[in-house]
Amino acid sequence: MKNLFGIVVLILLSVMTSVAQCSDADKKALEAFDRAWGDAGVRGDKTALMTIYADDYIGLPDMENKTTAIGGTMADFEWGKANPGSLPTSTHEHYMITCTPGSALITHRNTISTQMGPGGRPGTVYSRSVHTLEKRNGKWQVVSNALHGLDDAMTIEYLEQDWNTANLKRDKDWFEKNYAPDFVSVSSTSGKVAGKKQDITETVGDKGTIDLTETSNMQINVD
Repeated sequence: MKNLFGIVVLILLSVMTSVAQCSDADKKALEAFDRAWGDAGVRGDKTALMTIYADDYIGLPDMENKTTAIGGTMADFEWGKANPGSLPTSTHEHYMITCTPGSALITHRNTISTQMGPGGRPGTVYSRSVHTLEKRNGKWQVVSNALHGLDDAMTIEYLEQDWNTANLKRDKDWFEKNYAPDFVSVSSTSGKVAGKKQDITETVGDKGTIDLTETSNMQINVD
């Protein structure tokens, strides 16, 4: 029993050591790789995509292989060329990256802006991607990708993080876009009540310095 416990401890220490090797520079490089992958798809750069996807790539939930994944991307690219401005635009945020010298896991949110409904109304759809990468012959390659939509609770959790970032950056455009017309705030220090316009003006004009803003232990219930 003691021997088994010792083996488990050694395995855990080995895993912890491997994870610790994922430095900030490593994470930055992996994020850049991920964004380059997205850019290659937007440009319709099949040569780049052939090197990014591993030969044994699997995409979930549809069990896509390398050929079908690249084929789908190129079909979208060609359709976009024939229909300028019609393809949805996608941005990637909220990266979470872990890695070892030979493998990496990248998770991020996708924000997709598209035309929705019969009238072509603009809309936003959120999803999340989970990429598994391996370093082969000295280069990172994508060996699997899982994509899923976000339910209302997940969407709200991410928007809470966006709100924190907007506060740090005094991002007036974000507040204008995401506050409802009948938005009301109550000051946590004075109890003062403010509407949308007043709250945005005071938040953006605040000369105080914020070093960190985060939300923890959230409990989200959607009725």
